[in-house]
Amino acid sequence: MLRVEKLVKRFGGMTAVDECSFAIGAGRITGLIGPNGAGKTTCFNMIAGALVPSSGRILLEGQDITGLAPHLLYHRGLLRTFQIPREFARLTVLENLMAAAPDQPGEHILQNWLAPGRVRAREREVMERAEEALDFLGLSHLRDQAAGNLSGGQKKLVELGRTMMVDARLVLLDEPGAGVNPTLMQSIIAMIRRLHEERGYTFCIIEHDMDLIAKLCDPVIVLAGGRVLMEGSMEEVRQDARVIDAYFGGEVVA
Repeated sequence: MLRVEKLVKRFGGMTAVDECSFAIGAGRITGLIGPNGAGKTTCFNMIAGALVPSSGRILLEGQDITGLAPHLLYHRGLLRTFQIPREFARLTVLENLMAAAPDQPGEHILQNWLAPGRVRAREREVMERAEEALDFLGLSHLRDQAAGNLSGGQKKLVELGRTMMVDARLVLLDEPGAGVNPTLMQSIIAMIRRLHEERGYTFCIIEHDMDLIAKLCDPVIVLAGGRVLMEGSMEEVRQDARVIDAYFGGEVVA
């Protein structure tokens, strides 16, 4: 699904990502882990189009997407969520999902006068899809609530719902478990698994909660110092001395 080839990102004299190469298999849930400062989020930002690489290539299904803007990647089915949810706080939960849908003629002001029937028809389609997504996520009871009033975990579910408003191919999840209570954490895990199994989503997940990674991800890619340290199953990762050293330091390994 995605291939990163010798990706480099420099900020002045600092190299955050250093010739990093890895692949995300289609139909898999891949974990991307590593200690703070390993380059995980910088990699995500380059893949998602928020940062332009200093060098290297990013290929989505064999097509070079290096440096493409996020809105162009969105239309190719590559989406991301954020560690801190970025909802439209004053819009309702339903409206947050509707705003994410593509190809809405009503966004072009003249279409509202020239083709009002087409505008209304598309808006009905978008609303129906949003209602289905809310039902899938178990959020229908919050349909008319302002999104800014939701808990952190509920906002993360809303972000997942927004990915369902387009035919997503690859979804990058940035710490979906951060700041989420244990009950909602199980809901998020269940929704990720259902989207993967029932809708064919490919996921790549950055996460510090190793239990979440263990429940969902295979394979797991470990970054350290801006490079890939290793790749394997969670069991292999947990037993690898290099990973323990990267997280905890050499004395623990000794």
